[in-house]
Amino acid sequence: MPTQKDLKRLVRSRMQKTGEAYTAARLQILKKREPPTPGHTARTARPGGTDYATLAGKSDAVIIAKTGRTWAEWVRVLDEARATEKPHREVAQFVSSLGTPNWWTQTVVVGYERIRGLREVGQRLNGFYEASKSRTFNVPVETLYTAFANARTRRRWLTADVAVRAATANKRMRLTWDDDTPVEIWFTAKGNGKSVVAVAHQKLRSKSTADALKKTWTENLDRLGQVLA
Repeated sequence: MPTQKDLKRLVRSRMQKTGEAYTAARLQILKKREPPTPGHTARTARPGGTDYATLAGKSDAVIIAKTGRTWAEWVRVLDEARATEKPHREVAQFVSSLGTPNWWTQTVVVGYERIRGLREVGQRLNGFYEASKSRTFNVPVETLYTAFANARTRRRWLTADVAVRAATANKRMRLTWDDDTPVEIWFTAKGNGKSVVAVAHQKLRSKSTADALKKTWTENLDRLGQVLA
């Protein structure tokens, strides 16, 4: 199996040659990996001795409570369905057809893709990474939204010079970061004068960049809390 750095290089090279999407190209590269050693089938092997829950990013206790199956059982079911050879949407439809609630359908499919090496934590199927962060504030949603929408207020807590590309008052906003990456933001009223903001910083080219920006957003939201207080 190639290292992560080598894998990305091979995938990008194949994309240029074939015109395939990142996911399709990566899948073809992964198909060429060495077969499992005797006695460790693809259905039961746990890469590097790490358990499935760790790779998937969700505990067995939670996944069995919400879907009725452990990660090992989901891996068996999806391996038998040859899920690694199918598009994400088709796999999601199959998981949903087994009676899995919609929200947990995506959790199962994304977890399986991580287990089988089709994506890393924080990585989208297009090959890019995403940094996500949410925070609850003790202010009405209108106040929270204004702290993002008003340029003067925004400069008091947000460290980057951003441009607002689209906005729906008190509900949603799309920003362009100072490096031209997009940021999607959602606002939700929670009642009793509380509201939640959820940030998704998208199309990041590496996990290290995503990790750094997640820390940046944590610090920015900390400052926002001080401004709102």
